[in-house]
Amino acid sequence: MDIIQILKEDYQRFPANQTYSIYAEDVYFQDPLNKFRGVKLYKLMIKFIETFFLNPKMDLHDIQQEADTIKMKWTLNWNTPLPWKPHISIPGWSELRLNSDNLIVSHIDYWNCSRLDVVKQHLFPLKSR
Repeated sequence: MDIIQILKEDYQRFPANQTYSIYAEDVYFQDPLNKFRGVKLYKLMIKFIETFFLNPKMDLHDIQQEADTIKMKWTLNWNTPLPWKPHISIPGWSELRLNSDNLIVSHIDYWNCSRLDVVKQHLFPLKSR
């Protein structure tokens, strides 16, 4: 199975049962809140999402590969376990870089909103959600 198909399937069941074998042991990960190296820390981050977030869902809108780069557009949704259980939605995109063994060595996530926007979603939920 090719890496694009694996990623599509992983995103459909995110955050459960992710395929960590497609990542290099020393994979570099970065998003607006985190920056670290290593598949073990990546697994811990996904486990945190699976444990702490309510109803996490990753909608994959587009995935493209050019040579050693994969670009994906997505929206991450969840409910935060606060008494009012606000619905949070972060649209964004990822850039993944592959090594010669076709393993992901870099996974950088970008958000189409600011960290402040995410805080505001917790405090001022939109009625349209």
